[in-house]
Amino acid sequence: MGKDVIIACDFGSKQATLEFLDKFTDVKPFVKIGMELYFAEGPDIVREIKARGHKIFLDLKMHDIPNTVKKAMRSIASLGVDMTNVHAGGGIAMMQAAMEGLEGKAILIAVTQLTSTNADTLKNELLIDKSMNETIMQYAINTSKAGLGGVVCSPLESEMIHSHFAKNNIPFITVTPGIRFADSSKDDQSRITTPAKAKEMGSDYIVVGRPITQAEDPVAAYKRCVAEFID
Repeated sequence: MGKDVIIACDFGSKQATLEFLDKFTDVKPFVKIGMELYFAEGPDIVREIKARGHKIFLDLKMHDIPNTVKKAMRSIASLGVDMTNVHAGGGIAMMQAAMEGLEGKAILIAVTQLTSTNADTLKNELLIDKSMNETIMQYAINTSKAGLGGVVCSPLESEMIHSHFAKNNIPFITVTPGIRFADSSKDDQSRITTPAKAKEMGSDYIVVGRPITQAEDPVAAYKRCVAEFID
């Protein structure tokens, strides 16, 4: 599985997004379209960015009853995205329904726990008594049982997940947000690391937002990520 840097295009409008992507004149980076942009502009923004030659991770974190998720995935299947996701908290049956709806037209992965979630939130708000690692590992196992290709997790759990599935010879990818340069702010993330450390931990894809999108020179920041994570 090749590694790649995915830029989180967390903008509120088509104009802001396309103005940002126009800065990349010699490369077409893999981009993430999340809820903010998708809900503001609808599926046409996916079609337009895809037509420009970008790979797309459509990050909507679906979490609903199986039938609803299956039908929603049928709609996503028609958009030509390269990767999309559900939330593993929806359970195995829901994830299997998502696979059926998508019909193999994109890589389907599942969110384990958000990188903004910490151990205190897990125990005192979500009432999950297992540790963060135990919870994430079980969600990853459920994801694999459902037939999905991998999970979204923090880079801190990537090595643990890869080790488990490698022992069983099961191909399984990790897509890891929560990436910050060593000299960057943590913002609202709790479980984070650098591109270089994510590479050491075995992440297949890193998702990088504000360290690139809010950089003085976004193209240079993107190339720095690529240099640290891939080169």
